[in-house]
Amino acid sequence: MSNYLIPKTPALLLAPMQGLTDAPMRALQGEAGAFTFAVSEFLRISSDVPSAKLFRRHVPELSGGALTQTGLPVQVQLLGGHAGRMAESALLACTAGARAIDINFGCPAPTVNRHDGGAALLKEPKRIREIVSAVREAVPKEIPVSAKLRLGWDSMDAIFENAAMAEEGGADWITIHGRTRVQGYSPPAYWNPIGAVRAQLRIPVVANGDLWTLEDFRRCRDETGCVHFMLGRGALANPLLSHQVARELGLTAVMPAEVYDWATLLRRFVEWNEVFRGITPRFILARVKHWLNIAGRHGNFDGFETVKRTESVEEIFAFLEYSAKLSGQAE
Repeated sequence: MSNYLIPKTPALLLAPMQGLTDAPMRALQGEAGAFTFAVSEFLRISSDVPSAKLFRRHVPELSGGALTQTGLPVQVQLLGGHAGRMAESALLACTAGARAIDINFGCPAPTVNRHDGGAALLKEPKRIREIVSAVREAVPKEIPVSAKLRLGWDSMDAIFENAAMAEEGGADWITIHGRTRVQGYSPPAYWNPIGAVRAQLRIPVVANGDLWTLEDFRRCRDETGCVHFMLGRGALANPLLSHQVARELGLTAVMPAEVYDWATLLRRFVEWNEVFRGITPRFILARVKHWLNIAGRHGNFDGFETVKRTESVEEIFAFLEYSAKLSGQAE
């Protein structure tokens, strides 16, 4: 468990974001050195238990000690509503190389929720306990098991019972996103209930939601009393944020927390995409645009209206180079 979350020891987690924090992004973030560990995008467990081969394809790091090629530990996240199949899948994930398991009770996607997954389980607290308990009993005792929750389906008060059920089921820690499922990702996130839950549980609580700036982080820390935090979109909107937060937590951050260059960062991201088989130039282009769209809406990237019309990553880099020259001339 030492590579993952330790009670009372500060930690910064990279959030599992479908279509964003896949293996290339995890490798890039591991290279930068700010995160304690990453949580994989969820693997959906429906009618069949996935094969070990599928686990390794979904989380390539399982073939290398559950570490990115840059040394960042990766926790495998599972999503599903059938306790037995979730337990079998968790055990198989460990056989495939997983060193930690997370259970997704927070995904707000309607398709997932209609099929008894993600946040749909927030309406049935006893099933949260049942699923966590089944997974905990199935995997070796040295494998940590955690759960990711929202505040509730449509009421924030639900988090108290749901969190207690996860703890009773044997979760080593829980992560709480400070919104209900009905809220989706609409602002604001509510941090106070996270702090109230943390005060009632014996296990660690990771705070998550709307951490866009260092000031947001400080307010969240003050309101929750947490020492464990998860960054998602905020870490992509502002590539310095994870390093700033890591320094506040007393963690080692390799990259200076004052300046970054989009072109250099994105070129490295493209290089990491090219390391993994089956990732096409068109897919890489879509990923880069997705990232810059977040940075344009929530960060300080100003050129997305141009970037979204590009047809290759080379065009994006040409635009960034041109913008850098204009900026230099203006100075």
